[in-house]
Amino acid sequence: MELKPQQKEPSQFNAALHAKCPRCRRGDLFANSMYGFRTQVMHKECSYCGLRYEREPGYFYVAMFVSYALTTIQMIAIGVLTYLITKEDDSPWIYMATIFTGIVLLSPFNYRYSRVILLYWLTPGLSYSPGRRDHSKSREMK
Repeated sequence: MELKPQQKEPSQFNAALHAKCPRCRRGDLFANSMYGFRTQVMHKECSYCGLRYEREPGYFYVAMFVSYALTTIQMIAIGVLTYLITKEDDSPWIYMATIFTGIVLLSPFNYRYSRVILLYWLTPGLSYSPGRRDHSKSREMK
């Protein structure tokens, strides 16, 4: 699975959008799709380069703060959009209903991309290294 010379390297934004490993941009972060009947399962490590995603125990607790920021921005956007569409300023119920529905529908998105944002842009010392692979696994297999 080596990079061929004619293949373009994936951009940082494209790799983050598709939830790929931040170090090699090849391996998947998640084992299943964002929306489905099963909960999202995150791989423990990259299948391509061997990067361990959870840097330390409790590492992804920080993703809750990122998710909080995403949710706040989405709530404001849904509220403003509801006002622009309905022009309703008397009843708070329409806002509560649309914002609650929107946040419930966007919660899988927030879960996934809060972790992606944490790994790609908020983790010091983790950068793109296309040629780097964890060779300890290949030594164990021999």
